[in-house]
Amino acid sequence: METLIKEKKILIIDDEEDILRLLSTVLTKEGFKNIHTAETGVKGLELFDSVRPDIIILDIMLPDKEGYEVCKKIRETSNVPILFLSAKTEEMDRILGFALGGDDYITKPFSPKEVFYRIKAQLRRNIITVKDKKTLSFGPFEIKEDEMEVLKNGVNLELKPKELKLFLYLAKNPNKIISKERICDEVWGEEYIGFDNTIMVHIRRLREKVEDDPSKPKYIVNVKGLGYKLNVEGE
Repeated sequence: METLIKEKKILIIDDEEDILRLLSTVLTKEGFKNIHTAETGVKGLELFDSVRPDIIILDIMLPDKEGYEVCKKIRETSNVPILFLSAKTEEMDRILGFALGGDDYITKPFSPKEVFYRIKAQLRRNIITVKDKKTLSFGPFEIKEDEMEVLKNGVNLELKPKELKLFLYLAKNPNKIISKERICDEVWGEEYIGFDNTIMVHIRRLREKVEDDPSKPKYIVNVKGLGYKLNVEGE
């Protein structure tokens, strides 16, 4: 993990100089050698394009635009882990952050050490192997997008087209909480209204095919009040 840390690029976007300095100092001491900082959303997006960071720490309250807007823009082209940093502690703020594609939500005031360990956790979870442009592999699964196949321990699970599309979408967003709204938009191409039962039925049927015990799912996990995530570690 230490070697992994040295190679990873971190982008911190926050308008408070003290926070930028504190996090940069602590993360450098913990082994990160490639840390970039920005005090505005515009500068953060510019650095994102030029640096292509491996993980982003993003403040919600920025002077020029909200962190939510920055996150949404990044999600148009990248699944890089995004950790929101915010003084907002309301549940709806957290839900919005996850719905827009955030991977974690840290409230101020915070412990710099906690931020470090959350970063390590995100890096550790990003373990899906891309064998080629159209094949993903993790745990006992291999997803062949071109062939429209999902194998578990080498056996074809024979998923229906919508089940495969749903599983593939979750697999392309490993260990990320995906809201039902985003699932509906990305998998069905429709607005969420009226689709709640449809999504639950497809999740249930998918679990029956991919889980060892559908009654105790360890891969497709429900995060109460927020959505679903694919736990690629299966723990």
